[in-house]
Amino acid sequence: MNNMVRISGLASGMDIDSLVENLMKAERAPLDKLTQQKQKYEWQRDDFREIRTMMFNFNNSIFDNILKQSTYTQKKVNVSDPDLISVRNVNSTSDFSGTITVNSLATSSSVVGGTIGTSIDSSKKVSEIFTDVKGSQSIKVKAITADGKLEEKEVKFDADKDSLDDVVKKVNQETGATMFVDSKTGKVSLTSKNTGTTREGTTDVDLSLTGILFEKLKVADNVTDTETKRTAGTNASFTFNGIETTRTSNTFQINGFEITLKEGKPGKSVTFSSSTDVDAVVDKIVKFVDEYNKLVEKVNGKVTEKRYRDFQPLTAEQKADMKDKEIELWEEKAKSGMLYGDSILSSSLTEMRTNLYSPVSGLTGMNQLSEIGITTTANYLDGGKLTIDEDKLRAAIEKDPNAVYSIFANDGDTTAEKGLGRRLRDTLKNTMEKIDEKAGKATSVNNTFTLGKLLDNVDKSIDSLQDRLKDIESRYYRQFSAMETAIQRANQQSAYLSQFFSS
Repeated sequence: MNNMVRISGLASGMDIDSLVENLMKAERAPLDKLTQQKQKYEWQRDDFREIRTMMFNFNNSIFDNILKQSTYTQKKVNVSDPDLISVRNVNSTSDFSGTITVNSLATSSSVVGGTIGTSIDSSKKVSEIFTDVKGSQSIKVKAITADGKLEEKEVKFDADKDSLDDVVKKVNQETGATMFVDSKTGKVSLTSKNTGTTREGTTDVDLSLTGILFEKLKVADNVTDTETKRTAGTNASFTFNGIETTRTSNTFQINGFEITLKEGKPGKSVTFSSSTDVDAVVDKIVKFVDEYNKLVEKVNGKVTEKRYRDFQPLTAEQKADMKDKEIELWEEKAKSGMLYGDSILSSSLTEMRTNLYSPVSGLTGMNQLSEIGITTTANYLDGGKLTIDEDKLRAAIEKDPNAVYSIFANDGDTTAEKGLGRRLRDTLKNTMEKIDEKAGKATSVNNTFTLGKLLDNVDKSIDSLQDRLKDIESRYYRQFSAMETAIQRANQQSAYLSQFFSS
């Protein structure tokens, strides 16, 4: 049918193609409406997904910023002499203070071997440097660990394949010691990676080295070379709040805060004290409020956005007759109001406002946002945005940061008992699930969400109508072709009659 020859007005003198095109414009009106409806469903879907993304990000931000207790336990620490010690909070929920006298720092055990020769070419194979060390070999390194225990590691190598540099690399990677070969002096040293000793009160070295290669390098335990020097590691010695004590490392924790000893000065006392880092806590809460306000503005804007029903999505033919700027301005209005009055989003806004305004049941003292300086804006058109009295917020944090934490993060079996952040996350999760049912995710298949099913139905209707339009167009051409044939036949008969009467 579609391959038939079309006669374009040779007999009638009419522009058949233009006539069919104009007739088909009227026939295509239902197709244009379907295409426009498909576009509206797609815009609506995309608007839902944009809001879902904002909710997802805000949900994560709530967890990262206001539900973690570490947000409210951030401390500023003042140290009387920062050159001698540093102090930082790790996980202490209360303020701390103390006095430290650093008697001596922790040091590492080390072994420096005697001279092997005037030089060592460490890039050569081990068997080339020491001809009596061949084939598969192993050496053992016992060194102190970070928690003050001795740990032995075995390093295996092939003397015929591995260079001395290769062995050094393995020791440095696989054991608790650092090995160094000085090619100029012909000496080797090994130093424990961790400081301290397990042999309090003795001169023994917490660095045990065994194996034929270490013997050749004059660092093994059984080497008695007078040039071989062994230095014992020492523990840090200090007095903390009147108690003399030791640690294997210069950095250690006491009661949830970390102390680093920098220099030993017996008789020199260093004091330190902590206080809540109010600025850091305020920054987190301000970020929470800003993100909440952006979400409210977006959602409230979408559910109240005006719908311009006279501005329907443009068809391809309409766009062809318009300039880019005209298309942009038209579609700006055509896209407007896709989520106007949507019940999912309207309910979510109402629920979020309720989440924040209701006191947290079961808390003593502060139990609602207004008590820490956070209230709604005076303009009702804002849809429930929040505003912060920063002075009042600071005062609340200084007074009791844990109470502020509980307002946001209190755990409970009921919504009333839950902190405001936990309530919001519940509401956001519920809303996102409903949006998924309505508009799906970027990875969703159409038949798994409502708008996707509607889009599939529209696509089927479009396909069906396009097939029907092809049939209609073919029918018009057949009718005009029949007309042309009839006119041509009539013209032929007229010409024949004229010829007959003229003779």
